Amino acid sequence: MAQPLAQTPSDLPHPGGAVLRAEQAGDADAIDRIVLAAFGPGRFAKTAERLREGGSVAAGFVTCVDDRPVGSVRLWSIRVGGTPCLFLGPIAVERSERSEGLGAAMVQACIDQAREAGAAGILLVGDAPYFGRFGFARIDGVALPGPVDPARVLWLPLAVPDVTGPVTRA
Repeated sequence: MAQPLAQTPSDLPHPGGAVLRAEQAGDADAIDRIVLAAFGPGRFAKTAERLREGGSVAAGFVTCVDDRPVGSVRLWSIRVGGTPCLFLGPIAVERSERSEGLGAAMVQACIDQAREAGAAGILLVGDAPYFGRFGFARIDGVALPGPVDPARVLWLPLAVPDVTGPVTRA
C-alpha cells in the first residue's frame, strides 16, 4: 500500500473519542471486515470496485475507538481522460459507530489530503445529498468502466474545475 500523501491528520481526536489516523499495513484485515460488513459481497460486482482492483492507494485513513478500527476510507490514483485525479471509496463505518460523524470526518480527511497534494480533484460514486455538503456535485462526461447511475457520479474540483473522458487506473 502506498504511504499517505501526508501524515496529517494522524492521531487526531474525533467525535465520540474516536481517533482518525493514517492507514497502516496491519489494518488490512480489519478494513476488509468493516467494508464487507458495510457493503456485503455484492460490492465486488460494482463498477467502482473495477477501478480499485489492482489500483494504487494514494492514501488511506482509519478511525479507531479504543485502538480498534471501526471505520476506513481510501483515495485511489485514477485518470479521467488525461487528468490525474483521486477516487474516493469505499467509505465504511461499523454499524455500532454510525451517526457519530466518523464518516464525515474521514471524508474531510481525504479532501484535506487531496488539497495538500495538489490533486486536480476527487471523483466518487455516491449519494449526492450526503457528499454535497463537502462540495461534491454531479458531473457529466465521465465514463466509468461499467454501468453506474449517472446521478451518483460526483466530482469535487480542487485544482481543475471540470474533467471529461474515460476513468482508468493511474
